Amino acid sequence: MIHVLHPGRVLCGLAANPALPADLVDRLIALAATTDDPSLADDLAAELTDRDDLDDAQARALASGVDEAALRLAHDGRLTAEDIDPATRPEAALALLERGEGRPGWARRFAADPDPSRRGRLAGCPDLPADVLRRLAEDPDPEVVADLAATAPPALATALARHPHTTVRRTVAANDRTPPDVLAALLAGDALLTGDALPPAGVCPVCERHTLPFEHAPDCELPDCALLPGAACSGGHESAQHEIAAAVLAHPATPASAAAGFAGHPSMLLRAELAARTDLPADVYRRLAADADPWVREALAENPAIGEEVIRVLAEDDDADVGRRLAHHPRLPLDVLTRLALRARTGPTLLPRIATASAAEVVQLAASPEPALRMLVAERRDLPPAVRDALAADPDAKVLKAIAPHPGLSEPLLRAMVARHGVRVAARVATNPDASPALLADLARHRPPVQKALRAIAAHPRATAPALTVCLADRQARPIAAAHPSLPPDVLVKLLGDPLPGIAELAAANPSLPPAVARTLLDRHA
Repeated sequence: MIHVLHPGRVLCGLAANPALPADLVDRLIALAATTDDPSLADDLAAELTDRDDLDDAQARALASGVDEAALRLAHDGRLTAEDIDPATRPEAALALLERGEGRPGWARRFAADPDPSRRGRLAGCPDLPADVLRRLAEDPDPEVVADLAATAPPALATALARHPHTTVRRTVAANDRTPPDVLAALLAGDALLTGDALPPAGVCPVCERHTLPFEHAPDCELPDCALLPGAACSGGHESAQHEIAAAVLAHPATPASAAAGFAGHPSMLLRAELAARTDLPADVYRRLAADADPWVREALAENPAIGEEVIRVLAEDDDADVGRRLAHHPRLPLDVLTRLALRARTGPTLLPRIATASAAEVVQLAASPEPALRMLVAERRDLPPAVRDALAADPDAKVLKAIAPHPGLSEPLLRAMVARHGVRVAARVATNPDASPALLADLARHRPPVQKALRAIAAHPRATAPALTVCLADRQARPIAAAHPSLPPDVLVKLLGDPLPGIAELAAANPSLPPAVARTLLDRHA
C-alpha cells in the first residue's frame, strides 16, 4: 500500500524523475494540459521542460497545452518559429526573438504592443530591423528606451546618451559597447569627438514624480515607491547623476584620464568604484591607499593592478576587512601573505597566491611552524602525496579540516583524523571523494552526532543504505538523503507518505523509484 499525503507534489517529483519511462512522461504532459488546477499545470510544466530526454514531439505537445511551458521551451531553444503563434503565445515569441530566432514581422508587431514590458523585452533582442530600433529609441516610456540602451551598438548608444531622461543615460553608461568618448562625456560633460557637448539631462526618476526640492526618506512607507533611499533632486538630478558617474567609473572602456580625477571626490562610493579600476596611474593608487574610508581601501586591496608598494602599505592597514581582501590578491608577496595569515580570517578557501605557489613554496608553507600557513596550503587539491599525507597527520585540527577533502587520502589517515579530533573534523572527512561506504556509515553513527557530517554523507555518491538510513533521521539531512539514488526502493516508497514538506516530492524524483510504483502513483492520482 502506497500512502501519499501530497499527490500534487508527488506528481511534480515524478515529472522531474530522470528515469521515468517515456509513456509516463507523455501522461504527465497530458495532465499538465488538462488539469483544472493552474498551479499544478505550471509546476508540472516547470519540471517537464527541464527534462533532458524531452523529445521534439513532447516539447510541442507541452507547449501547446501550457503557456508557461511554451515560454520556457522557447527560451531554451527547444521550439522554433514554426511552433509559435505570437498572437496566442506572445511571451514565447519574445523568447525566440531574444535568442535571435524569431521573425522580423514579430519585432514590428511587438514594437507597437501597448504593453511596455513587452516593448522593453523586445528592446533587448539582438539583430532588430533598423525601423524597429528607431521606433524603440523614440518610445514614450523611458524604461523601454533604457532597455534598448543596455545593448545598443556604438552609434545608437552615442545617440541615446543625449536622451533627456537620466534612466536612459544611466543604462548607456553601463553598456559595454558605448564608445570611450561618450563615457567621458557622461562623466564630466565633455564634448564628444563630434564636437557636440551632451545637453543637460531634463528629467530623473525623482523630479518626474515629486515637487522639487525633494529627498527620498529612507523609511518611506509608500508601497509603490521605487526610489532608492536618499534619492534626491533639487533641479540638477543629483542622485541620478551620481548613479551615472558610478556606472561610468565601473566601465572598463572609460578613459583613465577622465576617471582619475575622482580620487578626491567627496563621494565614498565613487572613490570605491575608482579604486577597483585596473588602468590608473600608480600615484592615484597611492593616494587611494591613504583614503580615509575603509570601503575605498578594501576595494583597492582586491585590485589586481596595484603594485608591491601599495600592497605593502595596505598590509599594514588596521582595518580587518582590508587585510582579508588583500589576502586574496593574486600577486601578494609571500612574506606579506605570511603576516596576513596570522591576523586575517580568510576562511576555508584557496587563496590565489597559494594556488600559484611553486613546488618549493608549497613545501616551505607545509613545513611552517604556523598552523595558519599550513592550513592555507592544505586547501590545495593538487598537493604531492608526501606533502598531502604529512598535512593529514598534522596535530592542528584547523589544518586537518583543510586537508580532509583532499583526494587520494587513505582510509587509515581519514579515520585517524576523526579518532584524534572527532566532531571538529568529521564533517570535512565526510566530504572526501575517496571516503569508503564503511567510513561514511561509521561517521553517520558518530557520537555525538555531527549534523554537518550527516548532510555531507547524504550527498556523498559513495554513501550506501546503512549511512543514508541514519541521515534520514536527521531533519536537515533528510531531504538530501531522500534524493540519493542508493536508497532502497522500500525506503523510497515509505518516503512518498512523509509528512515533512518536500520529502515525498524528492522521493518521487529519485531515479531508483521502481517504474511500477511510478505507474501506480499516476494511475491513482492523475
